Amino acid sequence: MKVYNSIAAYKKTKPSIVTIGTFDGLHVGHQKILKQLYKTALANELESILVSFFPHPRMVLQKESSLKLLNTIEERTHMIEKTGISNLIVQPFTKEFSRLSALDFVRDVLVNQLHIKKIIVGYDHQFGRNRNATIDDLIEFGKTYDFEVIEITAQQLENVSISSTKIRNALNEGAVQTANNYLGYPFMISGLIVKGKGIGKTLEFPTANLHLKEDYKLIPKNGVYLVQSIISGKEVFGLTNIGTNPTVGGTYKTIETYFLDYSNDLYQKEIQLNFIKRIREEKTFESKDALKNAIKKDELFARNYLKIND
Repeated sequence: MKVYNSIAAYKKTKPSIVTIGTFDGLHVGHQKILKQLYKTALANELESILVSFFPHPRMVLQKESSLKLLNTIEERTHMIEKTGISNLIVQPFTKEFSRLSALDFVRDVLVNQLHIKKIIVGYDHQFGRNRNATIDDLIEFGKTYDFEVIEITAQQLENVSISSTKIRNALNEGAVQTANNYLGYPFMISGLIVKGKGIGKTLEFPTANLHLKEDYKLIPKNGVYLVQSIISGKEVFGLTNIGTNPTVGGTYKTIETYFLDYSNDLYQKEIQLNFIKRIREEKTFESKDALKNAIKKDELFARNYLKIND
């Protein structure tokens, strides 16, 4: 898959089939669209193109600097590559770009730059300045510029309106299993293992402290979670605490993981955590011993859960 950092960077002249959207989360609804994009491209000998945007349009137009995304650009790119699509364009979303009229977008971008013959969009697709054009307008443009609009109906998406917003809300409530059902895969966070305060060692539960470089990445609600990772090619499970560690006087949020049956040094390694289940809320315990006993119970729960669901 070729990745372009703007629509202008795309130079091929072969006729294409395109789909457009932020595709944050690449949830099961998105996956259905991309599967159809891939199959239709093959059947019609067209170049397959996914046009995505960064930053998220809401961050630019609504100044929602607090909006957190389900995927980093790197995570999203890696998942899209697995779909078999030939080209990913990550268009910088700016106020200037948002002011393109529907006509300018269709004529200058879709037709002249991307050379589309077909476009796949959801039944509720809106585009152009102030998002004032609908799929009906797109169909009319298709008649003028000789391209076909393929509509993904609500029924094709199994009558479930899965949205990235619903998934974000689920994760903000700690409901990772609900989020995972919508996503079709475990929600993930990735980062670098950095040195922490070493408190876990004093409790006989040494933890790996994960640092996320992207401040726009969504972090699930504070609490203790069962997670899974691949470390040095081996599947490893762990207990991840998201929170401030109030029992030991913590003052800022950390992401710390105690890996079950793994004791090698992970310092400065890149790790991906796949969230399986939320075990409990983060609590303030009366003593370090009480905290230690709680972690033992968390570990017992995790091992039993894994055994039952093996």
